Amino acid sequence: MVGEAAADDAIARARRLPGLKVGLHVVLAEGTPVSPPETIPGLVDKDGRLPGAMVRAGFRFFFLPGIRRQLEREIRAQFDAFARTGLPLDHANTHKHIHLHPTVARLILKVGRDYGLRALRLPAEPAAPLAAAGTRTGFGAAALNAWTGQLRRTIRRAGLATTDHVFGLAWTGAMTEERILRLIPHLPDGTSEIYFHPARSLTPHLARTMPSYRHADELAALLSPRVRAALDLAGIGRTSFTALADRAA
Repeated sequence: MVGEAAADDAIARARRLPGLKVGLHVVLAEGTPVSPPETIPGLVDKDGRLPGAMVRAGFRFFFLPGIRRQLEREIRAQFDAFARTGLPLDHANTHKHIHLHPTVARLILKVGRDYGLRALRLPAEPAAPLAAAGTRTGFGAAALNAWTGQLRRTIRRAGLATTDHVFGLAWTGAMTEERILRLIPHLPDGTSEIYFHPARSLTPHLARTMPSYRHADELAALLSPRVRAALDLAGIGRTSFTALADRAA
């Protein structure tokens, strides 16, 4: 999230870990813009921040050409800020999965092409593995499939790589070791992205923005020797978006 306060620290850490694959988390809602607020007045609130009213924003993105131009300006500013870090761009995704909106997806692909974008997250979470792991998804997940199907087709037409599946929606903020261990035996064939919101402690910012998330438990799951052993036992390898893009090239 290149516009947020901890970006410089994250970039410094990534530079010390050259094997780490880093993506751009494009923020168009509930965050800080990279563009000067006065250049994108239709996207920001009175405090110069990107508001969280995503349904209203979605209608405006679709119907108002002036807003779309501002949207493209901010997306380009974020890609440009990432490029200035010198880190290789592994992939892109968006805060709150707002790239499910076709206008946002089109602009990210258009701008991303200028910055070497080769892979994009597809938030398509299959219900069957979750059911086998003890969780049933509701109507909202089924409705989401219509949007992810459209995005999958858009990504394919653009020639970008993505995964077959993603996990982290139904259990968002609570991807614990116990849940991951239950999920691993039921992971479907193909490639799956499992995403987390890890942190060592609940900071005031996290308490304000994600008060119910179990950040420390998610970090523990990522570092868990039991999870690593379960993946190895199941014959599941680890990869990256860059590797998927290389394979598809």
